[in-house]
Amino acid sequence: MSVDLHLHSRYSDGSVEPAGLVEMAIAAGLTAVALTDHDCFEGIVEARAAAAGKIRFIPGVELSVDWAGSGLHLLAWWVEPDSPLDLELEEVRQSRAERNLAMIAALNELGHPVTLEQVMRISEKGVVGRPHLAQALLELGVVETEGQAFAEYLASGKPAYRSRKRLSLQRAVELVRTSGGVTAVAHPHTVADNADEFATAFDKFAALGVTGVECWYPEYPREQREAMAKMATRYGLVPTGGSDYHGTHKPGLEVGTGRGDLVVPDRVLEQLATRRP
Repeated sequence: MSVDLHLHSRYSDGSVEPAGLVEMAIAAGLTAVALTDHDCFEGIVEARAAAAGKIRFIPGVELSVDWAGSGLHLLAWWVEPDSPLDLELEEVRQSRAERNLAMIAALNELGHPVTLEQVMRISEKGVVGRPHLAQALLELGVVETEGQAFAEYLASGKPAYRSRKRLSLQRAVELVRTSGGVTAVAHPHTVADNADEFATAFDKFAALGVTGVECWYPEYPREQREAMAKMATRYGLVPTGGSDYHGTHKPGLEVGTGRGDLVVPDRVLEQLATRRP
């Protein structure tokens, strides 16, 4: 039996409603599912209602945090709306909104007539971010794919990129624990490139109180998943996993199975549960 602990809905940068994600998880035969939208909890109530009596549901969030002078994504589970974490994230969400305006202005200066109204129409609900700006550029015919929008305009170092406020990794871990939850570093290839770098990073994560690391990830070959899971265990970290499903915004991924061969053992959820404060 398997679970999926990394899913995004239309409340951040996914294309499917929270209830739809739950239905897909049930159809995939999963025993549990988590909703982990970026920096927000707005889809939790809808997802929980859809899951009631049908599948185990874990409320979650994915945080963009500062670590070692660069960015890192941190998954958190068993955290709720109006928790201490959610309250502190209000400043982060405000910074996101201000960053969106600055990036729209930058795109306008580059000759691309993106408007806030257009971006809000595209997002419809929840947190607005760079994927919605990418879709705006796609609508205007400036780019042919969302990936091209990031590569040419929106990624760090590109002409329309602007930074925003982020929690530090240590502060995020503290807030999640205060809120009754546990944490795991998402897709750790974004912070390490080889076995030695992974080992150094895992050691630091454990020292900061991070609970786990996402080892069962669809973009990793099976051998890498197994090797990373063994390494995580050596450092006292729980190997976690999920599809990182975004719907049409990340083509080729499916809830529960990733690119067809992903299996996140349901024992992972129980291991995480034993670490809850």
